[in-house]
Amino acid sequence: MIRFENVGIRYGMSEEVLRDVSFHLEPGSFHFLLGASGAGKTSLLKLMYLARRPSRGRINMFGYDLSELPRAELPDLRRRIGVVFQDFRLLEHLTAFENVALPLRIAGQKPRDYREDVEELLSWVGLGDRLNAKPATLSGGEQQRVAIARAIVAKPDLLLADEPTGNVDSKIGQRLMRLFGELNRLGTTVVIATHDEEAVSRLGAPIMQLVGGTLNHTRPNSGAQ
Repeated sequence: MIRFENVGIRYGMSEEVLRDVSFHLEPGSFHFLLGASGAGKTSLLKLMYLARRPSRGRINMFGYDLSELPRAELPDLRRRIGVVFQDFRLLEHLTAFENVALPLRIAGQKPRDYREDVEELLSWVGLGDRLNAKPATLSGGEQQRVAIARAIVAKPDLLLADEPTGNVDSKIGQRLMRLFGELNRLGTTVVIATHDEEAVSRLGAPIMQLVGGTLNHTRPNSGAQ
């Protein structure tokens, strides 16, 4: 379970970007995170993937109280979280295959153990013929698909995606959403920040709505189930 209790965050001496945010996510749940630009979506995701600590409040993830967790133990916890960033953050000197395989390499797996899985995943996102391509030779949409494959290849406990369909056409976008759905059915908790109203309506997952730094409410989705 992931639980936020009265969490706030500010940068420097500015006003709080997030205020009194409280929610809990059950293991294996699927949620959309909605809000206008500047509402605090990216800041909330940073807290969830442990890139920032809150200015106040308490966060509990996977049974750990983050206010009591030593900083040295954060890397192990982060390995349980997959993240799709808006700016992709691919390593330019690595191929598409090597970028996707990176979390598995870091976990100590050998290439012979993960090659088939990585190749299959890249084929699923439409890049089976670009295994050896460097990021600089890929389009923005292709880079985004590599970033998504990298985020999910290790089957994380939590997947966070920031506008994952923003640079792809609707056909690929639907395929990626199906991929997130498959991962969710395997037990991964999924949170997707998006402006893709079609995807939100089609999947029918619950909605977390941020307004001006406050999580107004978590509400059911009126779309298809």
